[in-house]
Amino acid sequence: MKALIYQGVETLAFEDAPEPRAKAGEVVVRVEASGICGSDMHAYLGHDARRPAPLILGHEAAGVVEGDGRRVTINPLVSCGVCAACVAGRENICADRQIISMPPREGAFAQYVAMPESNLVTVPNHVPLAKAALAEPIAVSWHAARLALAALSPDMERRAVVLGGGAIGLAAALALRAQGIAETCIIEPNAARAAYLRDHCGETVAAQAARPTPLIVDAVGISQTRATASQIVEPGGVIAHIGLGDHADGLDVRRMTLQEITFIGSYTYTAQDFRDTAQAMFDGKLGSLGWTEERPLQKGAAAFQDIRSGAVAAPKVILRPWP
Repeated sequence: MKALIYQGVETLAFEDAPEPRAKAGEVVVRVEASGICGSDMHAYLGHDARRPAPLILGHEAAGVVEGDGRRVTINPLVSCGVCAACVAGRENICADRQIISMPPREGAFAQYVAMPESNLVTVPNHVPLAKAALAEPIAVSWHAARLALAALSPDMERRAVVLGGGAIGLAAALALRAQGIAETCIIEPNAARAAYLRDHCGETVAAQAARPTPLIVDAVGISQTRATASQIVEPGGVIAHIGLGDHADGLDVRRMTLQEITFIGSYTYTAQDFRDTAQAMFDGKLGSLGWTEERPLQKGAAAFQDIRSGAVAAPKVILRPWP
């Protein structure tokens, strides 16, 4: 099969790779669409030791099951199923969890990928597979929104600010509204992306927050956005931190303590979150999902370069492995 293989810092090669073989309980999926994630970009830049070269990246995927033709979207997080976290329905913190695009599992920037049957969600015929591939990034934000809303005091306004207008930030705004937040604003300093979010997605976008806000979602995760979240969250409010931009400081811990602000680290999603996100997408509760740009997998290296340079306005680039 053909695959886009990470060879080293800022080096990707489109070349032949061994086809995956399904183990017990697994199937092989013919990948029809696979999105480029921020974590793929971190690996590409050499910033993620969990993804050493050579490796097939990509974990936001949808495709068709070989043999029976089912159209599916893929939950890329594989858990053990028997530990206390898994039994409690918190598969995302399973100590033995694996995810495709991290060893020992190759990713989905390829024509085929092997996955456990239990990690697949059937996609109805009216949903294009390129949109079904968005279930994974939106599930990340769905999970964060669910945790944040559970922590938000019922006497506070249902109003939120999202820091960052990439796919996770936009998905956070969509998920928050789907779960009951009436007013959302995305803070996005990149003018081209801000214009795209306003003009193509109908989002409220600003360069900075206009007033203190009860709920903040940091979809970037760098010291600057953590500092901003600390400054603009209302006393008694909630900060949900999804982004993994860096692990430097930024939080104003003194203010968070004195103002009793809740900080929640949010990692991926549970299996139920993934299923709930997919169903919300299929039911049209997350909008038209028309905020992607599609490119052939063989031109994936150029797509990474364009994202790196800031030349892509769309929040998500989808790679298509087949002509």
